[in-house]
Amino acid sequence: MKDLANLQEEIGKVMIGKEKEVELFVIALLFNGHILMESVPGTGKTMLAKTFANTINGVFSRIQFTPDVLPSDVTGIQFFNPKKQEFEFKTGPIIANIVLADEINRATPRTQSSLLEVMEEKQVTIDGHTIRVPDPFMVVATQNPVESQQGTFPLPIAQMDRFFMKLSMKYPNLEQEREMLRVSREGTPANEVTAIITSDDLEKLRNKVKEIRIDDEVESYLLEIVRKTREHPSIELGVSPRGTIALLKASQGKAFIEGRTFVIPNNIKEMVPYVLSHRIFLTTEGSLTKTPDKVLDEVIESIPVPVEAGA
Repeated sequence: MKDLANLQEEIGKVMIGKEKEVELFVIALLFNGHILMESVPGTGKTMLAKTFANTINGVFSRIQFTPDVLPSDVTGIQFFNPKKQEFEFKTGPIIANIVLADEINRATPRTQSSLLEVMEEKQVTIDGHTIRVPDPFMVVATQNPVESQQGTFPLPIAQMDRFFMKLSMKYPNLEQEREMLRVSREGTPANEVTAIITSDDLEKLRNKVKEIRIDDEVESYLLEIVRKTREHPSIELGVSPRGTIALLKASQGKAFIEGRTFVIPNNIKEMVPYVLSHRIFLTTEGSLTKTPDKVLDEVIESIPVPVEAGA
């Protein structure tokens, strides 16, 4: 726990006012989960990903997606070396610890699909040869909602479901932006932060977070939330079983960071917007008057909280 607190504190030296986002990154790291970030340009998405990579002593890679980027530009290729008279592999930028898939919705569906295997299986296949990605491995994809209709290709539902969490980087408040100006004057770039966690440290933390228990009543509460998303009149496609597991893991991570050995209902409620909002697909009528977050609020409000679990 002390390691995680130090990690969050170190990132906070660069990312002002992003404590919640940093906490979610840490939870995702514990489970090798991927993150989809949706916000306007200039809010620190790239800086957060790069800073995070440096604090875990990881290799950072950035892929700028455009319509002309090919799948081989992401995963790598096998090419013929005329000097050696043999074929060689050249791995792509996906072979890294933290991969920033910048403006992922600008890539064509064919290129977007090149991430499906590596996000799920932690490996890429090039001409029949399988290459494992390093551990830890996390894809941090970004989207700009302002330009969602300008030469972009929305991610398919199957790919959205592979993201552990979706979060937004909001504008800082006045004091936070003032602090950002002070930090920028002193020159504290992402590459000056100190590595806090090693691979061995991370493995120990992952083993500990798996021990976070969830009582039957709280587990039933989690399952009821998921099942209600499949029955709500405004939701055409509810949360998948993969989403159920992701919600459990995120809740365990939240309890672990808070220093508890068990999940409470509030942990689940806090994680629902980040873990489930991108996993539900609203009906045409529902999307005209509601947002996914609003519908999820209705789902949560309709389910009694298990009081005996300490809610």
